[in-house]
Amino acid sequence: MHQLKSFISSQVVVNDDELQAIVSKFRSKTLYKGQLLLRRGQIANQYYFVNSGALRFFFEEEVSLTAWIVLPNEFFAEISSLSPQRPTRFNIEAVDLTELCYIDKTEMEILYKQIPAWQEFGRKLWEGMAIRMIDEIIRFQTLSAEERYLEFLKKPGVMQHVSIKQLASYLGITPNALSRIRKNLP
Repeated sequence: MHQLKSFISSQVVVNDDELQAIVSKFRSKTLYKGQLLLRRGQIANQYYFVNSGALRFFFEEEVSLTAWIVLPNEFFAEISSLSPQRPTRFNIEAVDLTELCYIDKTEMEILYKQIPAWQEFGRKLWEGMAIRMIDEIIRFQTLSAEERYLEFLKKPGVMQHVSIKQLASYLGITPNALSRIRKNLP
């Protein structure tokens, strides 16, 4: 829980008692590579913090399409399911051995009411997620596949977590196209 405490403290000012009250509501979970955290059709009821490992949000139709990759020190939820309490359209899978801290939606809402700094944390968290989504959309609309790949590589340690096939799907290209891009880079 040390990483979680550090992450919270880096986002908002909380005293030790408040931080302890917040962290006491979280539990730990380990997922093995390939294990699903959430299956398409289930309803999300938790928020997560990634201590280590990585996860991917993906659609499984005729082919597997990776829509989102979550890395260490990121806080996330499947908000399109969690907030309206609708079945998710995604599978969320561990792409590596993954250690998570999680909190139930009801506990999160109780903390929002009890600790003003936690409300601020939630606001900053969702503003950051919205910015990330907007940036992703703009990258897809304005950058070439090679430029998107180079942007992706700027995330520290990311290549140790995802396969070439998953990365190609995330970038919206085929694995062969990604191989050509990688081969042509200096």
